[in-house]
Amino acid sequence: MAEMTKEAWRQELRKKTSPKDRMAIERVTMPETEVATRITSQRIEVNTGITAEMAQQEAVRCLDCPNPTCMIGCPVSINIPTFIKNIERGEFGEAAKTLKETSALPAVCGRVCPQEKQCEANCIYTTKLNKPAVAIGYLERFASDWERESGNISIPEKAADNSIKIAVIGSGPSGLACAGDLAKLGYQVTVFEALHEIGGVLKYGIPEFRLPNAVVDVEIANLKHLGVEFVTNFIVGLTDSIENLKEQGFKGFYVASGAGLPNFMDIPGENANGVLSSNEYLTRVNLMGADSLDSDTPVLRGKNIMVVGGGNTAMDSVRTAKRLGAERAMIVYRRSMEEMPARLEEVHHAIDEGVEFINLANPVEYVADENGRVCKARIQRMELGEAGADGRRRPIPIEGKIDEIECSVVVVAIGVSPNPIIPNSIEGLEMSKWGTIVVGDDTMESNIDGIYAGGDIVRGGATVILAMGDGRKAAANMHKKFQK
Repeated sequence: MAEMTKEAWRQELRKKTSPKDRMAIERVTMPETEVATRITSQRIEVNTGITAEMAQQEAVRCLDCPNPTCMIGCPVSINIPTFIKNIERGEFGEAAKTLKETSALPAVCGRVCPQEKQCEANCIYTTKLNKPAVAIGYLERFASDWERESGNISIPEKAADNSIKIAVIGSGPSGLACAGDLAKLGYQVTVFEALHEIGGVLKYGIPEFRLPNAVVDVEIANLKHLGVEFVTNFIVGLTDSIENLKEQGFKGFYVASGAGLPNFMDIPGENANGVLSSNEYLTRVNLMGADSLDSDTPVLRGKNIMVVGGGNTAMDSVRTAKRLGAERAMIVYRRSMEEMPARLEEVHHAIDEGVEFINLANPVEYVADENGRVCKARIQRMELGEAGADGRRRPIPIEGKIDEIECSVVVVAIGVSPNPIIPNSIEGLEMSKWGTIVVGDDTMESNIDGIYAGGDIVRGGATVILAMGDGRKAAANMHKKFQK
């Protein structure tokens, strides 16, 4: 890495602006669509992207460290300083090309990755200078969007076809990352997707106000240009078995089927009409167009909508409810505001959009009306006790303190579990007590030779970028195996 900083053009850039002047520049602020406009539609993106001038100014802030600690925090090992310095010198296409050397989905990651906990958390501005980190995520989005909008889309170099067939099961971020890396290495990759659309959680789980489907579609098109084939409406284990796929010539398998099984709380009244999982709620809206009033797959609407949970999926759900006309869209979360696992940006946007936060509270019962439709929730008030093994203070019920809140729709967003169909169809596959596939940390290979797995089917619910990191690691280890 230090060798790259010695390139002539990099040295010239460093001479143009002193470190002191670079550090004096304030971090760029992401422009946003006005609240009154954006909450009228599920399809209006909130963050509107930075301009070329803003991007170049932000890129100047990067000190081009000889040992870039920002890269330590990137699960897919993006060459962060190089892509940023290309933006500084106005070579936006080269910046996008650098991103695509290691990331199959840079335009996606620039929008939804928690950079504040990863690359930006390791930026020297954060760790040494007590200043806001370089806006790496904003710059990643800028370079990717510039390439897409310019029409000058580069396709990464690809090795000669080696005739080895690999099956990737699931077209979410982990499967796409694995497929992209293997295709570049010359493998014949086929991605099998259970749904009718490619993209997995990127399509059904993340609303378009955060991640437009059109952006995902371009990333998928890039993989198709690399030679990746996609088969939809295909459930491995039901449509066909892995054994039959082996007979068709597939030598290796990467299971990236995600965690699409919703968790519930098992409390009284949870089976009432109007109580649904965030999976169903978001899938109906994001993938099936239920936000349209003439949709043939409508979703329940209501004046008072309660979302249970404090993660990104809860924020996506409650902000969706606001866009579907809820007058009172509420988050009910059993811990404090400060302990919410959701991205700060999502919480900030939710507050701006009028979402109400009811913290230190937990539903204990849902009450239905005479028609069986939920009409109110009984909420147990909580307080924080001592920290648990994970370092977070445990929520403890306050005896006798229970409130009632009117609600006609409840969306439960308290996590997900792996769907058992695919793992259960693989005889002898080692599973954890949580229903996840057990793999080697270094290899991503299961106990069955040639079957690898990663993403949420291994981790449980996790982030897009961690899932992508698993896909890349699996691809590298599959390549080692098949090149022996």
